[in-house]
Amino acid sequence: MLIPACLRPSFRITSTLYKPSHIAPRNHTKIIKASSSSVNLISTDSQAAAMAQDGVTPQQQQPLQVAKRLEKFKTTIFTQMSSLAIEHGAINLGQGFPNFDGPEFVKEAAIQAIKDGKNQYARGFGVPELNKAIADRFHKDTGLTVHPDQEITVTSGCTEAIAATILGLINPGDEVIVFAPFYDSYEATLSMAGAKVTGITLCPPDFALPIHELKSKISKNTRAILINTPHNPTGKMFTREELDQIASLCIENDVLVFSDEVYDKLAFEMDHISIASLPGMYERTVTMNSLGKTFSLTGWKIGWAIAPKHLIWGVKQAHSYLTFATSTPMQHASVAALRAPDSYYEELRKDYQAKKDILVEGLKSVGFKVYPSSGTYFVVVDHTPFGLPDDISFCEFLIKEVGVVAIPTSVFYLDPNEGKNLVRFTFCKDEETLKNAVGRMKERLVRK
Repeated sequence: MLIPACLRPSFRITSTLYKPSHIAPRNHTKIIKASSSSVNLISTDSQAAAMAQDGVTPQQQQPLQVAKRLEKFKTTIFTQMSSLAIEHGAINLGQGFPNFDGPEFVKEAAIQAIKDGKNQYARGFGVPELNKAIADRFHKDTGLTVHPDQEITVTSGCTEAIAATILGLINPGDEVIVFAPFYDSYEATLSMAGAKVTGITLCPPDFALPIHELKSKISKNTRAILINTPHNPTGKMFTREELDQIASLCIENDVLVFSDEVYDKLAFEMDHISIASLPGMYERTVTMNSLGKTFSLTGWKIGWAIAPKHLIWGVKQAHSYLTFATSTPMQHASVAALRAPDSYYEELRKDYQAKKDILVEGLKSVGFKVYPSSGTYFVVVDHTPFGLPDDISFCEFLIKEVGVVAIPTSVFYLDPNEGKNLVRFTFCKDEETLKNAVGRMKERLVRK
């Protein structure tokens, strides 16, 4: 078995968070690292306060119950970090939602749809106008022509598209290959489907595809490969050569591809390539996308899956029993969004490039080792110059003592130790917020 050079021995730990000796102790927080998503940073005091708001006293609290397939998954890291940001008044550069609003013309379209009475259940797989707009955009982006009603399913965000794809096409015991680090929803949903999850690690500095390891792991027993490009959390974009290599192996071994492309319009240094557009790949690919990242409307939760009829059927069936339909007025407003001129996307990239430059240069000046990010609105850095033992400890220190939120990347790995030196920052914030966060770090972070 080939092991990437960046891997370290795997072990599971249960410990209290590290605190430097010069920092006064605060609320005790217990951390359990039992899986890629099993991290708990919320203090016991905070949990008690939250329960009290719900009218539940500690004496009344019942043991938490969850199905065995989800036992190892705790509260998502994004929920935990956003809660801690509020608790400590920290600037949130952790969770990837903008602190500015989406375009007025899209919001006005939503208001008009509500006023026009488009407020009842939509057609299960999407309102006709939106399906057509998605098909038109996909054709413009990839050159592929798809049937709006027979090859597209509208979902409640890309996360539901991922869930519907996995639950609709993966059987218990099927092997699915994922590239770590990965969006934490992947492993949890694959667990719900009873899949066998096989991880391949992308290593810094460039997070390149380890093609020899992929060749050694893919086989006739592999059902699917789940890819994300541009890639969260690293900002990596899979190159044409890497996608060609993945495509060749999938065709050779009759493997499906589930391609998460929510950041396709946030590509800074190279053009985004949809793997479905490569020769022989549309027939074995489910392409998943959403509106939220591109139009700064993450709360709308409008997503979709595109696939040939023989694959979209399973996605559509799962969607029917997950949410059945997605918000009707927001679907109608999304039509206006997807018909935006090319100038909108050009300005979007220009605006995000300026934000990225502020954060990247700021992080470098603070003393981080910043890894290249070609797409998304995320940057991954090495935190070890500041002397804390792992990413969890560093992120807790950063929130409580510096007043800035980052995301520990260990939650994005099957083996958390692979990500313990890395943390993720987002630059989907206004420029003043980014500058203030950098200022706090310059003032309060000291290299060891």
